[in-house]
Amino acid sequence: MWTIAVASANPAKINAVKQCFQSNFPEQNVKVSGYAVPSGVAEQPLTSAETLLGAQNRLQALKLQIAADYYVAIEAGLDIDMTFAWMLIEHKGKLGKARSASLMLPPAALHLLAEGMQLGEAMDQLFGTTNIKQAGGAIGLLTHNQLSRASVYQQALTLALIPFINPQRF
Repeated sequence: MWTIAVASANPAKINAVKQCFQSNFPEQNVKVSGYAVPSGVAEQPLTSAETLLGAQNRLQALKLQIAADYYVAIEAGLDIDMTFAWMLIEHKGKLGKARSASLMLPPAALHLLAEGMQLGEAMDQLFGTTNIKQAGGAIGLLTHNQLSRASVYQQALTLALIPFINPQRF
C-alpha cells in the first residue's frame, strides 16, 4: 500500500489526490491523508510565483512532518484576473509539477480580493454560499457545476504525475 501525504486538510484537495492516484494506478492500494502545514506566503497568493512558492513551502514542511511514499502540495492563487493552482508531487526525490486550468474571476470578486479577502470568502459573499472552497469552489460556482475544484485539480495532478507514469523519460 502506498501512503500519500497531502499538504492540506481541505477535503476537496484530499479527494482530488485520492481520485487521481486511484485513476492512474488502479492496481495499487493507496492511503491518502491530509495534513495542515504552513505555506509561508500570504493566505491569498497574488502571483504565480508566490503561489508556486507556497506549494514548495508546503511540500517541504510536509516532508519534515510525515513519512510517506508520495508527497503532494496544492496551492491555489491568482494570476492577474484569474485563479489557478500549482500541483507538486514528490516521490523518492523526484518532482512532478503542473499548473491547473485558469479561470477568470468576476470584477466584484477581484475587488474583494484587492481589499484583502480570500477567494473562498469573496465567492461565498457574492454567491451566498458557505465554505465553498471545501466544496466545488469558484470553479463550480462560475461553471454552474459543469466543473468542480476537485475535477480540475485531478486533471492537473495527473499532469504532475507524468514523471512517475513515464519514469524512463524522467
